[in-house]
Amino acid sequence: MDFDFTEEQSMLKDALDRLLANEYGFEKRNTYLKAPEGWSPAVWNHIAEMGLCALPFAEEDGGLGGGTEDIMIVMESLGRVLALEPYFATVVLGGGFVREGGNAAQRAELVPKIADGSLKLAFAHTERNARYDLSHVETTAKKDGDGYVLNGAKSLALGGDAADKIFVSARLSGGIRDVDGVAVFLVDADAPGVTGRGYRLQDGTHAAEVTLENVRVAAQALFGEAGKGHALIAKVTDQAIAALCAEAVGAMSALHDLTVEYLKTRKQFGVEIGKFQVLQHAAVDMFVATEQARSITMYATMMADSDDAGERSRAVSAAKAEVGRGARLVGENAIQLHGGVGMTMEFAAGHYFKRLTMIDILFGDSDHHLSKLAEMGGLFETAAA
Repeated sequence: MDFDFTEEQSMLKDALDRLLANEYGFEKRNTYLKAPEGWSPAVWNHIAEMGLCALPFAEEDGGLGGGTEDIMIVMESLGRVLALEPYFATVVLGGGFVREGGNAAQRAELVPKIADGSLKLAFAHTERNARYDLSHVETTAKKDGDGYVLNGAKSLALGGDAADKIFVSARLSGGIRDVDGVAVFLVDADAPGVTGRGYRLQDGTHAAEVTLENVRVAAQALFGEAGKGHALIAKVTDQAIAALCAEAVGAMSALHDLTVEYLKTRKQFGVEIGKFQVLQHAAVDMFVATEQARSITMYATMMADSDDAGERSRAVSAAKAEVGRGARLVGENAIQLHGGVGMTMEFAAGHYFKRLTMIDILFGDSDHHLSKLAEMGGLFETAAA
């Protein structure tokens, strides 16, 4: 396997890093947080102009034909600066449903709008009693003539307060936790019967509670096969987890760099504290955890497009478990080595730790995925005797 970037990927990373270096800094990020959107429309436009919103879509659909490796590069760079723009919600999550579940007509309609940044998407799936179970869907979809009527409530739609359209999971048949009987629909955020309540997460990013009351959608709002939506949701979610792991690697790397720089400049007893061996050991532990997270994220990224749901799930769960463990170690050590300043709102270290904590929780925390991996028999399936 070749883990080196291609020339095009290196150019992509360099261009994005230059953009973010110019547009993002800790003070600028605080300004974006206070904006009505909670992010910068100007930076979002720059991201779209670079072609990053078109990156994962096929060229025949109006995209650039990139793959999960390209998304990994973008997400890692965004993670390094704690970017707030709705790239993950729109391009990775929403775009995943368009790419994996959309027919030719749906892709032709949506991809150009995603690519130019004019369409923002969200995914409303999580419900209050789900407990990380992807098959848990209480929201209902009833056939009504040529269309459907949706009723239910979703508790966590990332970027849902800014979305123009929202992908919603709903149950056509079966019990609340049955794998079969689930479908995915694309709903206008301002459609009659749709109510959204936006709120901030602990890391400053935005999400929304979405309530659907007799929301009527046409037949073409259905993505994928009716009643077989769980497989589509699982694949898009696995791709999203791989992307989140890449974002976490970027945040961990930046937090490690920030901590090492602090150790080189902060003085105690007349010398830089970085000269104390015990602190050097803690910094090395942070570096090792970051590189381990990077390695398993690369593996999960390569497996994220696989049609083998079992192997894909193993790789993604292994990555989420390892990244969650490593992120906690890096975050806790960074706060410890910075002392009290690490917990203040005026310093970046605590903000990185908050984002890493949120990434660990999204789509199942480290313990959940470790248990899931154990139930599957580990990372690699053992051949039957």
